[in-house]
Amino acid sequence: MAGLSGITLYEPGALTVVARAGTPLAEVQAALGAEGQRLAFEPMDMRALLGRDGAPTMGGMVAANASGPRRVQVGACRDSLIGVRFVDGTGAVVKNGGRVMKNVTGYDLVKLMAGSWGTLGVLSECAFKLLPVPETEASLRSAPLSPAAAVDVMSRALGTPYEVNGAARDEAGRVCLRIEGFAKQVAYRRAALETVLGGEWEVLEAAQSAALWQDIRDVQAFAGRAGDVWRLSVKPSDAPEIMARADCPALLDWGGGLIWALVAEGTDLRARLGAFAGHATLIRASEATRAALPVFQPAPAPLAAIAAGLRAKFDPRGVLNPGLMG
Repeated sequence: MAGLSGITLYEPGALTVVARAGTPLAEVQAALGAEGQRLAFEPMDMRALLGRDGAPTMGGMVAANASGPRRVQVGACRDSLIGVRFVDGTGAVVKNGGRVMKNVTGYDLVKLMAGSWGTLGVLSECAFKLLPVPETEASLRSAPLSPAAAVDVMSRALGTPYEVNGAARDEAGRVCLRIEGFAKQVAYRRAALETVLGGEWEVLEAAQSAALWQDIRDVQAFAGRAGDVWRLSVKPSDAPEIMARADCPALLDWGGGLIWALVAEGTDLRARLGAFAGHATLIRASEATRAALPVFQPAPAPLAAIAAGLRAKFDPRGVLNPGLMG
């Protein structure tokens, strides 16, 4: 898809950008940054974690619904995606959505394509709504806490009116909370949050805070370390128990709703965990492990039937990433 590259429309005044699917993400971010704007959902860069050097693209980001720590406030990639153009398995070119947010009847193919991993169509163009870059940011970092205590603190922080838009627990057990906005607002909200939560907090300002959240976003703690990496989406209240069952190095993001787990090579983490409300995705593993274990959580029969029906409609010949998602 590298040939389908370039920004086809950028209207800073309308907070809208349209880019071809092969456009490097960095190219779009540079153009937005020059106008003081950004993709609000904070897409992660998985190169270090996966040990690869290919440039992330706009189409790959949409296909994976790649979304970072700010998802707790602004939603996922699909929530900022307002239009797509793609080629389905029959060769038909399909366009859905547009350059502005609006409520319409019919099939919302924009949301359907985000996170479909190329199994329903080959993306050729994507349109996004944008947000301004805030004046500054600050983060609070706690002393080490147990998973249960960390989830409790993150839940309380996210429940305050102080607009926390990042809530994570690192491998050392420290809770990290982020606030963004105008400098005076950030200073006031940070101090108020410290008072509400109590305890001792380390304060990281501006560039230090940004570096911290880039590491959290990209799961740098597991980059270059031996073992398989799994990504679990769970109810935050269930995270401590699931981490105990996993019995491995783990990180928390999204207030406890996202668990990153590092396990020994070839470990079937789903079997170790047993049944739980959520799903586990194998992110990094050898080809042998990927051949032995499904990358995506096996879907319940009713959901699997719906997914199969969609694939049959969009890709009747089974040529788009066959077998990837069941």
